[in-house]
Amino acid sequence: MKTSRFYPAVFAVAFAISPIAFAHEHEEGKEKLDASASKEVTGEVVDLMCYIDHSAMGDKHAGCGAKCIKGGGPVGIVENGNKAYLVVGEHKPINDQLADSCGKTVTLKGKIAERGGMTLLENAEIVKK
Repeated sequence: MKTSRFYPAVFAVAFAISPIAFAHEHEEGKEKLDASASKEVTGEVVDLMCYIDHSAMGDKHAGCGAKCIKGGGPVGIVENGNKAYLVVGEHKPINDQLADSCGKTVTLKGKIAERGGMTLLENAEIVKK
């Protein structure tokens, strides 16, 4: 009978500790990202859904893209017409700041992270020139 009380207690302790282990693992990954140098990226602001689906860019798509970005769609920047980055602010969307720039060329500064074929520009800030 003592073992029947033991297993629920072990499960409860493991369940309580798992968020701490996950947070530690997340922080270790964050350290690797923080170690990467900050980079400036100049390119066209795009609505990533339409850019990836049907190469939508430029003035023709600026109005539609701005609506999608304002609506919460993923925002990106395309450098030199071919390298696309998913853009986020400091652990939150940066959509409101970039929506009106859709279809225009801007310079952003942030940290680059790549995984699984995706490239992220995080902690992005608009560079005023």
